[in-house]
Amino acid sequence: MLISIRDCKYSKKDRNWIEYVYSEYLESLADLNTGVYALLDPENPQQDEIFANWFANEFSHPLVILRGPDPVGFALVTRPRVASSGAKLADYFMAEFFIRKQYRRSGAGRSAAALIFDRFAGEWEILQYQRNPGAVLFWRKVVADYSRGNFTEKTLNGETRHRFKSRPQVRQDN
Repeated sequence: MLISIRDCKYSKKDRNWIEYVYSEYLESLADLNTGVYALLDPENPQQDEIFANWFANEFSHPLVILRGPDPVGFALVTRPRVASSGAKLADYFMAEFFIRKQYRRSGAGRSAAALIFDRFAGEWEILQYQRNPGAVLFWRKVVADYSRGNFTEKTLNGETRHRFKSRPQVRQDN
């Protein structure tokens, strides 16, 4: 089934869907014991602030990931305003990325990531917590494949950061 992405900054329907599955996302992260995600839950008023920022901030790009016509995940691409210590500011940062459990290991995440990188061509940074080894392995493989091995990986203070350049999608007219 075809994977696609859809900009959803101005779509109430897509925003409602993301808000609906956000508890699944938090549940999957809470098990990692990072100390951050356990504080957030559907009853927490901070969640309203989070979504207000996602959908109103000029530096954020919320996306719905689709398998055919059905939403199966979401991503939040941001334009960083502050560089990580000692690093050049990246053009884009993968702030959030989630594929619902029943669609994982199907290639949906990998395909969606490539579409997102093509859509936002430039210097990328993706951060994963070491307490989430599945995410570290996923992004290491996705970034290595996408960039054809032309990326950097740094681990510091319990975080792994991948940096690489994406390329704009080249369309061929027949």
